[in-house]
Amino acid sequence: MATRKMTVSQAIVEFLAHQYTVDGDYRERTIAGVFGIFGHGNVAGIGQALKQFSVENPSLMPYYQARNEQAMVHESSAFARMKRRRATFACAASVGPGATNMLTGAAVATTNHLPVLLLPSDTFANRASDPVLQQLEMPHDATLSVNDAFKPLSRFFDRVQRPEQLYSALLGAMRVLTDPVETGAVTICLPEDVQAEVIDVPEEFLADREWRIRRPRAESEVLKEVARVIATSKAPLIIAGGGVIYSDAHSALQAFVEQTKIPVAASQAGVGSLNWDHPQYMGSVGATGTTAANRLAREADLVIGIGTRYSDFTTSSRTAFQNPNVRFININIASFDAFKHASALPVVADAHQTLLELTPLFRDYQVSSDYVARTSREKSEWNAVVDAAFIDQKRALPSQSEIIHAVQSASDAQDTVICAAGSLPGDLHKLWRVRSPLGYHVEYAFSCMGYEIAAGLGAARAGAMPIVMVGDGSYLMMHTEIVSAVAEGLKFIIVLIQNHGYASIGHLSESIGSERFGTQYRFRDAASNNFEGGERLPVDLAANAASLGIDVIDIKASSSAIADLHAAVKKAKASSKATLIHINSDPLLYSPDGEGWWDVPIAPVSTLKSTQDAYKKYSEEITLQRPLLGNGTKDKE
Repeated sequence: MATRKMTVSQAIVEFLAHQYTVDGDYRERTIAGVFGIFGHGNVAGIGQALKQFSVENPSLMPYYQARNEQAMVHESSAFARMKRRRATFACAASVGPGATNMLTGAAVATTNHLPVLLLPSDTFANRASDPVLQQLEMPHDATLSVNDAFKPLSRFFDRVQRPEQLYSALLGAMRVLTDPVETGAVTICLPEDVQAEVIDVPEEFLADREWRIRRPRAESEVLKEVARVIATSKAPLIIAGGGVIYSDAHSALQAFVEQTKIPVAASQAGVGSLNWDHPQYMGSVGATGTTAANRLAREADLVIGIGTRYSDFTTSSRTAFQNPNVRFININIASFDAFKHASALPVVADAHQTLLELTPLFRDYQVSSDYVARTSREKSEWNAVVDAAFIDQKRALPSQSEIIHAVQSASDAQDTVICAAGSLPGDLHKLWRVRSPLGYHVEYAFSCMGYEIAAGLGAARAGAMPIVMVGDGSYLMMHTEIVSAVAEGLKFIIVLIQNHGYASIGHLSESIGSERFGTQYRFRDAASNNFEGGERLPVDLAANAASLGIDVIDIKASSSAIADLHAAVKKAKASSKATLIHINSDPLLYSPDGEGWWDVPIAPVSTLKSTQDAYKKYSEEITLQRPLLGNGTKDKE
């Protein structure tokens, strides 16, 4: 067998360059490139390999800079989302703090089922220099390093202690990265001495290799039972999740609901399953849902989950479904989610394949004309509520609803709105009128502050036109990747909403009786030992962004703020460069209520009247919770 003498790092880079994902007619490189921040741990290993290949063969494995290790993982996650999980990046970090900085990114990727390959450097396998700079020593376990923290955050974990372990580690990593059920963060720890060791690598290992994404079909008997249960229901409701997006099932879903007239509601990950104006689309469901979707969910006798994991926001903390005889059909490629909440009929299969095979079984079935009229009425009523919230009130400090409308009205159908944390995800879930399958990416499985700007770069790398909407709190968490956008000429738009604090937690704090404690950006009041009564901080985020090299449009507080914002988005879209638009808002002007609920426990005993009042309301709302969702009968006390 022919072999090549190379370092472990050189073998890793060349191997990754020859891996391809195949999904039906699609074939593309699984690893589009490598992000890396180099230090003692990878500068002489992965860093040297990338440098060498950049000289010998620049197209073999592109290298990209990042300003923060966490951010480069976020970029990779967003890129993978826009690629429907067919491609991602590898992220290389140095020993200790560099590796540890990727932990949050790993959690985001795994929680969202998005493939990302992490290559954190590790301490010396031979321990000749033990302990090295930045090593975490544990007296009770000499084998532990900071990289062991990746274990609960990764879908696959390995540590290459000897060069010969490289083969099984990389093949195992690729298996998980391309598995629609298992995918998430994949971590291969690389001791810094092993990275530079020499190994004879078989040519066969470095040849092109294809990894086919599995699209399993449902059993025929299960499909027949699904068809029977649906046909006997009177008020069915589909909840579309991220599985619809990842299996590219938009057209199949549309054909199915146009045949059956069953209404569709969407989780955060499922927005884009249907366009907002489709007659069967009721909008978002759950804690941040629309009245149209939540009212239908409350009375539904059958809920058909397609590619959803039923988070607490989707189920309104298990209060959304109040029909005493409601049943659940869960179509999901992962058995863990298909069987969730005691589903009456789990279907472990690909969403696209299942819908294609279900639709012909319903040639003679539609929901009743009364139910169609009901869904149409609920949709029209909600749309009217949103239209009213979108009206420009000519306020110097506009509402977030008005800001969302101004941005959307200036955007194009194929643009992708990106968000993750704060009050914006809830408002976008209810109000953003999605017009394309990949037009909406709100990371809400982990809802990670700081995700947004890095994700915007990741989406831009995937060929999208991202519009990042972010509040000042999340912006301050991680805005440094603006420098990467400037350096590479990546085009995207950031709409930075300044409300001088944590608007989302402020609203939540107020609703549970904690009176917005600790949520405002103000000078500290030494007498009261808090930040409640001081003056607002003189922070100029527009100037901060400009200092990083990005073009900035600063919308001044005035009665024309919304009109100015609309014009600014149009100008930013026409520009060839990345642009940040800064606008002030009033965080006390809330979006329309969608009649959802979220379980946040409230102190039963308090000297604060606000907490006492909030607990009384909470005590009533929690009585609607159900221990199981799909047992088909009302749960008894």
